[in-house]
Amino acid sequence: MEQDQRFDRLRAQVQQWVEGPGERWAERIEESGEVPEELWAELNSLGFLSVAAPVEYGGQGLGFARWMELMEIFSRSHGSVRMIVHVVNGIWRSMDGHASEEQRKRFVIPSVTGEIKIAFTLTEPGNGTGADITTSVVREGDTYYLSGHKHLITFGVRCDYYLLAARVEGSSGHEGTVALLVPRGAEGVRVEDTSNTMGVTGTDHASLTFDRTPVPVDHRLGTEGQGLEVFLGGFLTPSRVSVAMSCVGLAERAQQLAVEYARGRVTFGKALTQRQAIQFMLAENAADIEAAKQLVLHAARRFEEGADDASMLSSMAKMHAVTMLTNVTDKALQIHGGLGYWKSSPIERVYRDARAQRFEEGTNEVQKAVVFRELLQRAAAQAEEGTAR
Repeated sequence: MEQDQRFDRLRAQVQQWVEGPGERWAERIEESGEVPEELWAELNSLGFLSVAAPVEYGGQGLGFARWMELMEIFSRSHGSVRMIVHVVNGIWRSMDGHASEEQRKRFVIPSVTGEIKIAFTLTEPGNGTGADITTSVVREGDTYYLSGHKHLITFGVRCDYYLLAARVEGSSGHEGTVALLVPRGAEGVRVEDTSNTMGVTGTDHASLTFDRTPVPVDHRLGTEGQGLEVFLGGFLTPSRVSVAMSCVGLAERAQQLAVEYARGRVTFGKALTQRQAIQFMLAENAADIEAAKQLVLHAARRFEEGADDASMLSSMAKMHAVTMLTNVTDKALQIHGGLGYWKSSPIERVYRDARAQRFEEGTNEVQKAVVFRELLQRAAAQAEEGTAR
């Protein structure tokens, strides 16, 4: 009971911040095109960047499903606010499973407490984000020398370290992949700021080039060959659930704006809410949002339980929630008519931010491939079990 009361207070605090200071930050970000360090500091001082981490790391120890309930609220705010709390509350999880005790003290805990910023660095310009990575390392004594390219790296400009996926030169597939913590200021690192995006204004993104950048071997998480485990298992499954919940929260904000506008807008002597076409749009939105929310919460609970279907459900949730968000924001903008297309209308920003969710943590095409692979594996296992009987 006491735990529930603490969570209720935390949820109320988050909602109050999102609707008050969060909206003022949103206006400032849209005007300046930048996310100032003061916003990071404020989010950190309020404890919003360490909600999901263990108490012994300086976090609040909130269970994953409960954290998703807060993610839903944060996602009604500006896209860059959502991006900060999403990444920082998740990246510790990716490192922690493979970190030594010394690495935990040096990297994991400082990332939770806000002493350092770490950027998830997987995507490359010439290939996908899995076993086909080409960024490579050569080991000489106690040092790796890193060469290659990364792009679309969130917080790649302002971070302190890159949590980076590479492979030992000459290896292929999962074999030889490594996860390295690369200092932002290391020799041979070239950073190109590519932050001029359609939406999620102010979140910095970078293209990176590494030219024999020296990285100490003790900055490697896990062993050689475990690199993709750090990225795909430790981060992407819960992150896809989090992005799916981000879709739910943003869709709720779009629906709220559409209802408010429809109640106040009068055409030919009638409020829009008296028009059956508008009524049906809003009713469909409400049902679609609730269906997506329940699937996301189910995926969150299964991940928290360590269930073997968590990966498949995370992709299902992300795939379904993204489609829902696309439909909801499109209808919400349509209800606003031409006025919704102007930047003076809040729905315009929501519409732009929503488009980013279509490819964050993998496109819907990628999610469908993940779901199908899991379905095929399950069918094969069931067939084998039936034969054994």
